This record gives sequence, structure tokens and C-alpha cells, in this order.
Amino acid sequence: MPLVSVHIPQIGEGLQEARLVGVLKQPGDHVKRDEPIYQMETDKAVMDVESPYEGVLAEWLAEVDTILPIGGAVAKMEVAEGVTEIGAGGHGPAPTAAEEALTTGTNERTETRNAAIPPRTRAYAKEKGLSDEDLANVPSASGKLMPSDIDAYLSGATSAATKKGESRGGTYREAAVPQKQRLLASRMVRGSQLVVPGTMSVAAKWGAIERMRAQVKASASDFQPSAFTMFAYAVAQVLKDYPAFRSTLVTDDTLRTYEHVSLGIAVGLPGDELVLAVVDQADTMTWPEFAQKMRDQIELARSGQDQAHEGVTISLTNMQSFGLRDAVPVVVPPAVATLFLGEAYNGIDQGIDEFKLCRYANLALTFDHRIMNGVGAAEFLNAIRGKVETISSILSIA
Repeated sequence: MPLVSVHIPQIGEGLQEARLVGVLKQPGDHVKRDEPIYQMETDKAVMDVESPYEGVLAEWLAEVDTILPIGGAVAKMEVAEGVTEIGAGGHGPAPTAAEEALTTGTNERTETRNAAIPPRTRAYAKEKGLSDEDLANVPSASGKLMPSDIDAYLSGATSAATKKGESRGGTYREAAVPQKQRLLASRMVRGSQLVVPGTMSVAAKWGAIERMRAQVKASASDFQPSAFTMFAYAVAQVLKDYPAFRSTLVTDDTLRTYEHVSLGIAVGLPGDELVLAVVDQADTMTWPEFAQKMRDQIELARSGQDQAHEGVTISLTNMQSFGLRDAVPVVVPPAVATLFLGEAYNGIDQGIDEFKLCRYANLALTFDHRIMNGVGAAEFLNAIRGKVETISSILSIA
């Protein structure tokens, strides 16, 4: 079967580029004509894009979160004999030889520019949240781009990109939104368009975790996991029994459920930036393995490495150190839930008739109502509360 390219169509006048937000089909999948196969984001909206052909998806030519030019090829498909490749405008033949030559010339110039960027510099730039487009604007002190050039660029990026002006509202400054925040904002916009959110909360007795943490601090062991790490392990263990929270909607009529847990953990960076640390296979680990892995992944995130991927179905956000007791967390697709942990506080023990103070922490869960309903979400949240209140049953502290 012949291969043809799938091009990003010209959807709005004046649009020059779009970001690949998500893929709805995998290589080897059969695709019908006019069936949505990927999602793209422009400066106006996030939308599903339909296939111009019927056939089998051969490969994706770009990764999710890549910014591509309008008309650029995003995938290859196997089609029936005699099918003519459709051009970037969504109809008509593929680009002419002259147009292909022009594109080739552009690619050659890009490859020449990229040749001066060593692989380790490119990896360092990715850790710092710079896109390929950003990287092209970083000046080099030696002709070959080095990590030190990126550090210099980032340290001066805000002042260099800031513009001053004056309007009826007074004087102002304008600066480019940081790359990480642009990416997060894009994901949240997508979430507001796709997710049907539901939110509920419970108050969990926190004393068992505080006692366990005190026991750890009093020991002479080098193993010193935090209270939040204990909480995260409890969540990972509960997720074994709740497949809906290990699932995501691939299309409106296709639910994908992962066998194991990729647990997301929100990590704040200086400048109010936010990235995600991820513990893959979190439900398969022993307590010491989980604690070590979580610490390693958070350290990577603090260095600027966002670890979000399509298998992260639930994320944790910890606001205990900020004195926040309650919140309404936001679900960022492809995740289907976000769980908030609030500060520990003294409350009246609800389990006995007499007046007695007890340590509590509020847990707030926002979930995608398209995948699970209120009863299922409540059972999941109450199971987490149960694990938190009996934390010693799943932890072994030497």
C-alpha cells in the first residue's frame, strides 16, 4: 500500500503554526476518512482534526507538544492504490516539485543551524523548558551553543524581552510568557474544553501520618521520607483497586486503562512556574523503592525537567506548607483527576461522642465526570482516607 503524508490544514486565515496537543490514533490503527485522528491548538482554540484519507496510520512524524507550521506533515498513512495525496490546504494535490524544493532548502538551513548545537546542549535546553524555536534565538559566545550560553540567555531573557509602554491605564511593561507557563496554560485551556469536572472533599485524620513521621525523624536512619511521601504512597496503593483512575479517554467512545500507575506530583519552581514529577509503575514498588524514586523525580523536576506524559492519569498537589486548608484543583488532560492535600489542623474528632481535638487534613478531588461518576469518586476518596488513617499498615519503618 502506498504511503501518503497527512498535512496540518489551513483552518483560519493568517495562522502560521499550530501545536500538536494529542494523538487519537496509534500506528497500526485503521482510520476512516473524516475520523478525528489528532488534536491541534492554535491561538484561537483546541480542535480535533479529521483524517483526509481512509487507511492505516503508519507513523507520527512529531511528538505531542511540538509546534508545527501550517501545511507541515504530521503523520504518514498507508492508503489504497490510486489515492492522491492531499495538500496542506485540505484539498487538491500534494505540493509541487518547486514547493518541495523550497521546503527542502528551508530544512537544510535548519539542519545547518542545528549542527552547531551539541546533543548535550539540546538536552540541557529541554530541561530548562526551551523549545527548538527558543533555542534558535539563543546567542552563542563561541560559535557552538553551550549550556553556559543558555544560562546567560535565561538570566537576561526577562529584561531583554520586556517592553515598556503607556496607555490610558498608565505606564506598563510587557514580557513574553515563559515557555513552561505557555505549555501549562495550553493544557489547561484544553482541559476547560474537554473535561466535565466534578469536585468533592473529605477530612482525613492526619495524626497517624504525623506519628509515623515523628518516628522516622527520631530514628538514626538515613531513610527520612516526608509526610507527603507517605500520603503519596497511600494514594498509589489505593489506585491498584480503582482502574477508572488509571484510565483516559482516547476518543469519545474509547477508554484506555493502564495496568499500572504513573503518579504525577506538582512541583513549584522559582518565579511561580509549575512542572510535573512522575513516578511510573508507582503501584508496583515497595515503600522504600517508592520513597527513593519519588525523591529522585522531584529533584529532576526542581531542575526544570517537566516529566508529564500521556500515561499520567492522576496528579497530586500539596499545599500544606502554604497554610491552605481547602482548594478546588484543576484537571489537566490527559489526566482524569487531581488530588489536593491541605494543611494539617486541629479539629473536633468526629468519630466519638465526647469533645476531643484531633489532627485533620482536607483532601479535595476533582475528577473527569465523563469517565467516573460521583459514587465511584467518593469510594476512591474514602479509600484514600482509610489508608491515610491506618498508614502504619502499609509502611515499614526500621
